[in-house]
Amino acid sequence: MDPLGFHPAVAAWFRAAFSAPTAAQLEAWPAIRAGRNTLVAAPTGSGKTLAAFLAALDELVRAGTKLPLADETYVVYVSPLKALANDIERNLQAPLAGIRAQLEALGYPDVEIRALVRTGDTPQAERSRMRKRAPHIVVTTPESLYILLTSASGRKMLATTRSVIVDEIHAVAPNKRGAHLALSLERLAALAGPGLVRIGLSATQKPIEAIGRFLVGEGNECTVVDTGHVRKRDIAIELPASPLEAVMSGEVWTQLYDRLAELVNEHRTTLVFVNTRRLAERAARHLTERLGEGNVTAHHGSMAREHRLAAEQRLKRGELKALVATASLELGIDIGDVDLVCQLGSTRSIAAFLQRVGRSGHAVGGMPKGRLFPLSRDELVECAALLDSVRRGELDRIEIPEKPLDVLAQQIVAEVSAQEWREEALYDLCLRAFPFRNLQKDEYLAVLQMLAAGFDTRRGRRSAHLHRDAVNGVLRGRRGAGITAMTSGGTIPDSADYAVVLEPQSLPIGSVNEDFAVESLPGDVFQLGNASYRILRVERGTVRVEDAKGAPPGIPFWLGEAPGRSLELSQSLSRLHEEISVRVETGTRESVVRFLMEPIGLAEPTAQQIVDHLAAARAALGALPTLKRVVLERFFDVRSPPATAFRWRTSRATCTRKRCARCSSRRCSTRRCSPPAGAGTRASRSPCRAGGVAAKSRRNCSAWRPRTCWPRCSPTRWPAARTSSATARCPTIPW
Repeated sequence: MDPLGFHPAVAAWFRAAFSAPTAAQLEAWPAIRAGRNTLVAAPTGSGKTLAAFLAALDELVRAGTKLPLADETYVVYVSPLKALANDIERNLQAPLAGIRAQLEALGYPDVEIRALVRTGDTPQAERSRMRKRAPHIVVTTPESLYILLTSASGRKMLATTRSVIVDEIHAVAPNKRGAHLALSLERLAALAGPGLVRIGLSATQKPIEAIGRFLVGEGNECTVVDTGHVRKRDIAIELPASPLEAVMSGEVWTQLYDRLAELVNEHRTTLVFVNTRRLAERAARHLTERLGEGNVTAHHGSMAREHRLAAEQRLKRGELKALVATASLELGIDIGDVDLVCQLGSTRSIAAFLQRVGRSGHAVGGMPKGRLFPLSRDELVECAALLDSVRRGELDRIEIPEKPLDVLAQQIVAEVSAQEWREEALYDLCLRAFPFRNLQKDEYLAVLQMLAAGFDTRRGRRSAHLHRDAVNGVLRGRRGAGITAMTSGGTIPDSADYAVVLEPQSLPIGSVNEDFAVESLPGDVFQLGNASYRILRVERGTVRVEDAKGAPPGIPFWLGEAPGRSLELSQSLSRLHEEISVRVETGTRESVVRFLMEPIGLAEPTAQQIVDHLAAARAALGALPTLKRVVLERFFDVRSPPATAFRWRTSRATCTRKRCARCSSRRCSTRRCSPPAGAGTRASRSPCRAGGVAAKSRRNCSAWRPRTCWPRCSPTRWPAARTSSATARCPTIPW
């Protein structure tokens, strides 16, 4: 008997491919072979995916050596990304071929195990083959699984499923997409019958118990294999030669790109993460100027699938020195060995930073190496708090949404369109899904009433998808309910992006934001995927372009894509503010710098910039904002009325508001207050109180003079304003 418990052919292939199993694999395999629902939580690169698949392959090999495998689906693998699903299918071919070779070498009968991908990008010919001859392993996404569970051919194929593997479960659990998947898993369990084994894979998650319950649903047991998310990492903050400011200047950006190019040249392959697609395109352009054509490209969701796949394969083959990506490469897509990960700007969450840095050293025993490039003084403090959280082993807490009724309505229509259900039985199925465990009966009945009654229009009643037999408590789907469910399902919002089509080939190359497309004109040159394109014409929903042959491009923009800061990172930032505030008040500058250098591990120039920035902010505001202290700052802007701001990320600037010396008004519009020679005009709405009627012309008062407002005084421009007293007043203003 093999010590790993596998079939001799499977064990022989594993020993030939790997030196030894990881801790996660050793703990997971006994639980999976025993038929228990299992959640595997381990760092990136610990072999979680292989742990789940190898146990399933071993079961198929054992069955296939006794009797030929039937044309049935045994395993369903669910990935949150289509690219990851395609990647898994390709990577399965190596172990399948290796195991078949070992079977032949050891004298066992051949076992053919077929694995196919079913996503929205799957060609119709391949879908037809799948319907005629079901694969043993189906690799899919949550949305495609929902469609398979709704269609007649898909239900027939999935009815024989023995196990389901949910990869990167932490990526879907905290949103409505996870609630949608939870109901799909319950529908799959009801279709496949008792004995369906659920296996979840995740790299970073908290609380782990809630994720386990999310995977298996209410009333089922889950075995949790948790090897921890803490591992040895080489992470540090990189700063340009010039000090950071509230906004990055062009000179500082140049220094940042120069340093980034140096790091890329020092390593074989580098993955550069950014938070927005616009920055991905811009960074790729500047790195190309420094590293040469063909050595750098971009990777984000607005590029066509073929272009993203080509970039991934080029990086994997070592043809690229650097790949600039957004969250599109954050999950476990196989892109080969990455030596270094650079992050431009804060990731705004602890889990995202760990996930991205974990893309380097993505191998058993490898050490991830990452470098953080803050883009402002406030981001510098946030990056220090991020490193402090990693050092303490903290994680973001995943909040699972509670009973989203729009998702419930989708799944009810989809399930009832496939088969007849009793109201009570369908209600019990919904309760077994973890996000809907607290679903009240009256809420459930209200959703049924809406789906059965529809709504009234001038042309009659519409959108009634169900027949509801209230007497017998039976639900049936109306004609067309299944088509409606399959064409309108899912929780990923539709976007109004314009498709970019390359002429004359009519080749889709990506998409741009609607506003950018509408504002563009024929002849404009923009960049997409680190290549220049010239706009030929803008049609409805489509931008037709031609190759600009390297002409200097503009950078397109996309709206509403920057991430928000997680609560746990905000708590870490608040803790850092509080600790530095206390030390600034009671200690010296050198002691505060040492405090940041020793426990957190910051370099001395980095610690000095943080201390100087927060000390100046504390002197100006009187206190640093924390989760328990909100700082309000009154400031004046020459272009708008006085405003009050809630200060969380502190900044300093010089107030240029002027005050009329004659009438003391901050806005003067009288004729008798004439502007000096060469003075510009500006809008004003308040009349001069010195006497006179507001003039029709709105001009600056000649008696106005610049006044500095204390909360916004700049110490570098107004040395007299430097003080550590919270009650001090600006010496230039008679308060």
